[in-house]
Amino acid sequence: MSTYLSLSLRKRESRTEVQSKSIFEKDRRELLAIPEAIASYFYEAFNKVSPKISQFLLDTVQSPTVIAARQRFAKEAAKVSIMFEQLIEKIKNLWYTRVLGY
Repeated sequence: MSTYLSLSLRKRESRTEVQSKSIFEKDRRELLAIPEAIASYFYEAFNKVSPKISQFLLDTVQSPTVIAARQRFAKEAAKVSIMFEQLIEKIKNLWYTRVLGY
């Protein structure tokens, strides 16, 4: 994941907005890509103002401490996302069986 960020920061690719979807239809990877896009926007903005600051940001993102924190965040976010998906499935099941009587 950090390789993806550093490559996107180096290329200074502009990110397109995530298409509107229901939160129930969003993919886990799509939700985790939002912080990557935000970081890319910050990098692009700082690069226009001061290339030295943007290089500092790039070096910071690639530091072992930040990489470890981002990996931990991604791991925990994936767990929460799975639990959320399970909760939604239980709510849907409850809705169909109890409320609608299917």
